[in-house]
Amino acid sequence: MQQFDLNLSSGLEKVSLPSDDVGEPEGAEIRFQNQFYDSSQVTDFYNVLYSMVDWQEESLWIAGRQRKVPRLIAWYGDPEARYRYSGKVHHPEPWFEPLLSIKKKLETTLGCDFNSVLCNLYRHGEDSMGWHADDEAELGPKPVIASVSLGATRAFHLKHKKNPKLRHKMLLTSGSLLVMQGTTQQYWLHQVPKEPKVTKARINLTFRHVIR
Repeated sequence: MQQFDLNLSSGLEKVSLPSDDVGEPEGAEIRFQNQFYDSSQVTDFYNVLYSMVDWQEESLWIAGRQRKVPRLIAWYGDPEARYRYSGKVHHPEPWFEPLLSIKKKLETTLGCDFNSVLCNLYRHGEDSMGWHADDEAELGPKPVIASVSLGATRAFHLKHKKNPKLRHKMLLTSGSLLVMQGTTQQYWLHQVPKEPKVTKARINLTFRHVIR
């Protein structure tokens, strides 16, 4: 999969992460744009996706107990873009608007192809996503993960796998775009923590390319 040129991506600013003892933020290639979509577009996309996405509640076996995933999810994409994560194989639902239009804008902006998207619905601040990396074999060694946020602002945390003292916190605002590429997933973990004071919902779309 083609990597986009960070220096040529209009509107995307480099995210500065803490560095190690020799001044290198190992493996991190992350960019952020606060307003990839304006407020009117966000409202339209949010309303359509909230009502049309086939949101699912999943459960996982953790430490011998079945626990509900603290958010709703859905997987869309090309027919062959099957994806295994959290121990389950997910078969994609077919694309529909506005997922397709968002996909096309991302591909034009970043200069790479996406064949799938994981949709997450954080219903309130008690919904979350724990520490993880998008490093499944189906994504290849240097995946491009493009994350679009719609709705409530939520915190986004990063920490280095080998040196957890290297951490970074930022806010993912409504209409924003966060892009992780290169070896980011190899060296860094990320999470969306619980925020009990948040009462509004957030839709997160993480576009990616599954290799088959």
